[in-house]
Amino acid sequence: MNKIPMTQAGEKALRDELQRLKQIERPRIVQAIAEAREHGDLKENAEYHAAREQQGFCEGRIKDIEAKLSHAHVIDITQIENTGKVIFGVTATLINVDTDESVTYRIVGEDEADVKNGKISVTSPIARALIGKEEGDEVAVTTPGGVVTFEIDSVEHV
Repeated sequence: MNKIPMTQAGEKALRDELQRLKQIERPRIVQAIAEAREHGDLKENAEYHAAREQQGFCEGRIKDIEAKLSHAHVIDITQIENTGKVIFGVTATLINVDTDESVTYRIVGEDEADVKNGKISVTSPIARALIGKEEGDEVAVTTPGGVVTFEIDSVEHV
């Protein structure tokens, strides 16, 4: 499996979720299964089946997170010299050439992406178009609404 790029904050969020799942959710689900078993016939016990389904989701998520963390390539952007080039982890401010509207995105790993908060996945069309470009460059990005041209106004390592 290839290395999965992620920021330090992304790695911490995954580790926190893993800890919560293992130390809080897993024991709660095991307790719910035990209580449901006490109610008798398991074939017609909705509580038991719901708890077992929750257990399946929880165990699946634990395995998913552990796999991602084992293949994580954590990048601390503050330790990389700012050359004005767009790379993983930077925060880029873009200006729409047609409308002069400004938008700021941080390029993060897939699990960290949150467009509403200005975080886009490194695999998104915008990020792929930006990677390797420098401040002042114009970049054409194909969006569902058509091609949008942005000028890279600034690149920050924060």
